[in-house]
Amino acid sequence: MAQPETISAKQLAQRLATGEEFVLLDVREAEELALAALPGVIHLPLSRSQEWLETLPELLSQEKTLVVICHGGIRSWHFGCWLIDTHGYTKVWNLEGGIDAWSVQVDPSLPRY
Repeated sequence: MAQPETISAKQLAQRLATGEEFVLLDVREAEELALAALPGVIHLPLSRSQEWLETLPELLSQEKTLVVICHGGIRSWHFGCWLIDTHGYTKVWNLEGGIDAWSVQVDPSLPRY
């Protein structure tokens, strides 16, 4: 099984600061997103996949690097594996430690939950 690359919150913040472009893909639930979110994310909650699954190729370009985000990095890792194995995406990264790591390592003003 192919796996997504791993990127730490600090590495992602540094790369974003230099202008590197990523598609930030948040797979958490709407309630979680309301608590803490990065700007500019594409929100595809896993529990509502029946609503967006058929349009996945239009929603996510295979040409761009995707960084998948969840709360702690587990759901996003599984989703990243699925994108690679099932849909042939090759530029998939998982935010190690999820949004919680971002709150601790990069932006302490972002609420933890």
